[in-house]
Amino acid sequence: MPIIGKLIQKTTALSFKRNAKKGIDYRHQLEALRTTLERAKNTKFGFVYSFHSILTKSDVVSQYQKIVPILDYDQFYEKWLKESINGVKDHTWKGRIKYYALSSGTTGSPSKRIPVTTEMIRSFQRVSLRQFSILHELNLPEEFYSASILAVGGSTKLTKKSTHIEGDLSGILKKHTSIIAAPFTKPSKKITNLKNWKEKLPLMIEEAPKWNIGIIAGIPSWCILLIEEIVKHYNLNSIHDIWPNLHVYVHGGIYMEPYKERMEKLCKHKVELLDTYLASEGYFGYQTSPDRKGMKLLMNNGIFFEFVPFNSEYFDENGELIHPNKAFTISEVKEGIDYALVITTNAGLWRYLIGDLVRFVDLEAHEIIISGRIKQFLSLCGEHLSLDNINQGLMKVAKSKGVHISEYTLFADEEAQNHCWYIGSDVFIDPKDIAREIDQELGLINDDYAYVRKYNLGTPTFQIIPTDLFYGFLESLGKLGAQNKMPRVLNQEQAKKWLEFLSANGFR
Repeated sequence: MPIIGKLIQKTTALSFKRNAKKGIDYRHQLEALRTTLERAKNTKFGFVYSFHSILTKSDVVSQYQKIVPILDYDQFYEKWLKESINGVKDHTWKGRIKYYALSSGTTGSPSKRIPVTTEMIRSFQRVSLRQFSILHELNLPEEFYSASILAVGGSTKLTKKSTHIEGDLSGILKKHTSIIAAPFTKPSKKITNLKNWKEKLPLMIEEAPKWNIGIIAGIPSWCILLIEEIVKHYNLNSIHDIWPNLHVYVHGGIYMEPYKERMEKLCKHKVELLDTYLASEGYFGYQTSPDRKGMKLLMNNGIFFEFVPFNSEYFDENGELIHPNKAFTISEVKEGIDYALVITTNAGLWRYLIGDLVRFVDLEAHEIIISGRIKQFLSLCGEHLSLDNINQGLMKVAKSKGVHISEYTLFADEEAQNHCWYIGSDVFIDPKDIAREIDQELGLINDDYAYVRKYNLGTPTFQIIPTDLFYGFLESLGKLGAQNKMPRVLNQEQAKKWLEFLSANGFR
């Protein structure tokens, strides 16, 4: 193993030097789009949207944007994707798409099915190797390169359907992982195949002393919970008592800031934190150094990116696109503006509105941060609770209770790790009763919410207040009027003002 570790160390050094010389610019994006159009020109999608004709034009990008509309998942599913899932060949991508990654939905359905092609898998593999190159810059000890990677994710067990194979993206990628990399990844297939966290957690705790972990990768809520349980179970002073070579944590999925203090308490020495932008739809970017604020957008990895300013000119008050064709390319964006991300991928997603909002923090280095979602949502520890979920749950319970609720707001309490609800009503509503029912209903609507409520997310608090207070709050902000609405999900700054307003009016 040490010999292989030295080879990896040399590979990262060479790769770092090679990548440092590459100038990633708009030309890579043009190549990505042209290559993708070429590969799909003989599909049904390619014929409908005249890919053959687009490829003959000198202005490929503008022609593509003019002809192909931007669609979100539900729209793309109804018009195109469901036929591919049902096994139709040469529909949105050449041949038959064999794999589909299950991704939690943000609206009514619990899961989305995202196409995963051979070309996309190769893109993931290339980026994973490229990402290793940044380790060279961290000046890590030689022993680190003989350690393993602990990936804390979903079940890697795949389900075979009549027309395709589906499951967590990690399972699809693991199936195509080289046997050379297998000894470096933990836990074992026996553990990763499990879907139940309660079954998986004790097995990982049991195996932990046998592992030599150098990198941990996964969502903070689950990774840190695992480390806490290991430290507690073995009565350790820190996780470095059993994993002395742990130097890197690769995180993503949710905001890391609330978890940093918990992580530091579990460690004897510094662990470098590296953010990633890895979704079921593709590998979009990663942080090249812990000292960098943003993640470097990967523009030569089979994905063509477009950006729609998230403002009233492009989106209505419900977060719906006003112009289904207008978007900016990487050469047209500016720093400090929230953009809705639109992707065209080598898995047959065409001008797909992924739902994320990104903001450029360094244009020259093409670095971004994820600044939010098109639709309001809450995700303290991976619950991915959308405004649509919240509305569905609240309205269903209100109807069953025979009460009318027109005003409400809520926010995430990072310190208490729960959701704080405020419901406007001028008639008596038992807060404990409605709290229990809404909590249960949200668990039925959203699988992620139900899951994290068992392990990480605290019990939500509910307070019933007079409806007039919502209007009074808007008035205090100078926003009383028909053009202004009470935010349903408050950010931290809004929540602070809201609590100050309530306190001044005799409510805590």
